[in-house]
Amino acid sequence: MKQTLDPDLLRTFVTITEGGSFRDAASKIGRSQSATSMQIQKLEQILGESLFTRERPAVRLTKKGEALLIYARRILQLQDEAVSNLVGTAPNDTLHFGIPDDYARGLLPTILTRFAQEHPLIEVTITCAPSATLEKMVEENTLEAAIVSRSAKAETCRFLKKEAVVWVASPNHAVGRRAVVPLAVFQADCMIRKNAIAALAAEGRDFRVAFSSPNLAALIAVVDSGLAIAAMPLSSVPPELTVLKEREGFPPLPSIDLFLTRSRIEEQPAVDAFADCLGEIEWS
Repeated sequence: MKQTLDPDLLRTFVTITEGGSFRDAASKIGRSQSATSMQIQKLEQILGESLFTRERPAVRLTKKGEALLIYARRILQLQDEAVSNLVGTAPNDTLHFGIPDDYARGLLPTILTRFAQEHPLIEVTITCAPSATLEKMVEENTLEAAIVSRSAKAETCRFLKKEAVVWVASPNHAVGRRAVVPLAVFQADCMIRKNAIAALAAEGRDFRVAFSSPNLAALIAVVDSGLAIAAMPLSSVPPELTVLKEREGFPPLPSIDLFLTRSRIEEQPAVDAFADCLGEIEWS
């Protein structure tokens, strides 16, 4: 009779390897430390070899344990995917989601990668627009959910993270040293634009708005060409631009609070799944 690897045992095994101790793993999986040890002993009996060297302060994997870890993660990922697709949200669900363009570059890769892993059959349509526009679309049920940088109605919003905002310039040009600094800014109602202008004015720094666009890619192109400097979310700064420091004459900028807002329509499994996914992300 062929031996089988119980997913429950594998999940305990992976949790121990990620936390580095049986005690921490026991707390995370809701078992006693002795019960957790018994699960690993059972797994070792099935495989016929030790999986950990019991060293203090942290346990270490044996060669057999390292080999099992690769398979365990693959098995658990496939199991979670099967449960999500066959038991959870209906495969034909669609999520209509919005995010401001200035945050899309920095946040979407993390969000969409995580969501696609957990719910690969949900179709996602993405709208990029200013926060005020997205909030209105959510209120009108044109969008089911959106990440916004303001919270007009706190009862429908959930705080996600603080987003750092920085000054950026081309490393190949000295545009930031000009007597009158040319700025590339977002649309007139953008919080980042308002904060940047207010910070320079308070510093007594001469400036002029040289370029304006709601599109992050357009501002990056302007800055990269050496035509202006800009203020933008740190997570969205591309590698070809450099971050300007306070010692270079640019005052620190306030961070932006980001929220998830969603429509009031009940029974939206795709939106529930999306909200749960965002809640699982460890924002930097």
